[in-house]
Amino acid sequence: MNCQLSFLPVRMRLPLKFGSQTVDSIVFARVRRQAYGRTGWGETPLSVGWGWPGPLPFALREDAMKRFCVFLSQRLDDPAEHPLEYGKVFLDERLPLLRAEFNRNEPYPLPLLAALICASPFDIALHDAFGKSLGLPVNQTCNAAFMKHDLAWFYSDSRFADRFPEDYFAKAPLPTTLPVWHLVGGKDRLDGENQLNDGYPETLREWIQRDGLKCLKVKLTGTDSAWDLERLLAVGRMAVEMDVEALSADFNCQVRDPEYVTAILDTLRARTPQVFARLIYVEQPFPMELEEGPQDVRDVSARCPLFMDESAHDWRQVRRGWERGWNGVALKVCKTWTGAVLSGCWAREHHMQLMVQDLTNAMLATIPHILLAQWFGTIKGVECNAPQFYPTASQKEAATHPWLYERRHGVVDLSTLHGPGFQWAMKDIQ
Repeated sequence: MNCQLSFLPVRMRLPLKFGSQTVDSIVFARVRRQAYGRTGWGETPLSVGWGWPGPLPFALREDAMKRFCVFLSQRLDDPAEHPLEYGKVFLDERLPLLRAEFNRNEPYPLPLLAALICASPFDIALHDAFGKSLGLPVNQTCNAAFMKHDLAWFYSDSRFADRFPEDYFAKAPLPTTLPVWHLVGGKDRLDGENQLNDGYPETLREWIQRDGLKCLKVKLTGTDSAWDLERLLAVGRMAVEMDVEALSADFNCQVRDPEYVTAILDTLRARTPQVFARLIYVEQPFPMELEEGPQDVRDVSARCPLFMDESAHDWRQVRRGWERGWNGVALKVCKTWTGAVLSGCWAREHHMQLMVQDLTNAMLATIPHILLAQWFGTIKGVECNAPQFYPTASQKEAATHPWLYERRHGVVDLSTLHGPGFQWAMKDIQ
């Protein structure tokens, strides 16, 4: 068998609110895959609350995602072509068939986003093995020297003739530190006395002080405009007081009418221009499926950059969003490395802004996530919230890469990453 799959459960130190639901644990899928004559590794958190929202019991959804991972592991082949070329065909043709086959025996069909999450560790491991076979980091394998097809083949668009992903990646020298974003959850306390007393910060003020944070992502309800406005104001005032440079607002796909967002933005700008000036983008206010949301969002994106997240399943959805007025994309490796690269290149060519967003990636999953931000470049750093929710989960990996798993002076440090593939540089991955 060319693939070994394992599940790593992690309990959260604090609950994390996703839209209308709150989760307190997560399972990571870790893959060891033989390909191109090398061993590749991949890992992704099976984030049920994010990838499969809804009223079904959490355990039922999580179990289905784990079983789909097993289902995929038993149907892998050994590609000969470049992993981006293989991945494109897999995502366009094979994954839909596999998902349909799996769903025939399921009482509740697995949604596309959940299926992409399950496919992600297998795809990451394939790119890792390919890079190792060439003795190169993954980003240096995405060019004409190693790929048979240019991006015009991937997109069926002559605009991309003779262009390869490496043409859209950041140019050397790459930064060895990146500004780090902290997630302010809907249940997080901003100030006050400690309650857990477990040695870690418990309030936003303490996190800012300890980690030197300069960037805050604020989770909102998308259904209670008064609460959302007051939350933004409260976090924003603390940001001004404590010299935080950047804010983002995440409405978690709950908004139906653009006026909900524009009214909050206009009020925020009128009441606290210092806070509004720090708001550098708004993330995914509208439903995950673009067809269920507004057809034109330019009223929002004209006020503040508007980033796709959950709805950016692939580059085609990014194109649909761009046509409707979205002007930014939040890339995530959990939708597969192949999908993130293709979405990022299409967005770059069309002058959309990029961010790399977290799925509370810990352990091995942290590394491709942060490398995606370094290799593409973003408007400001990378989101890393695993230290908030499970700070002890990555102790093994942190022995090799301590400053990837500790946020200090407002940054994460990539200087220990080196070597081929995804640059794990760990001798005893298991």
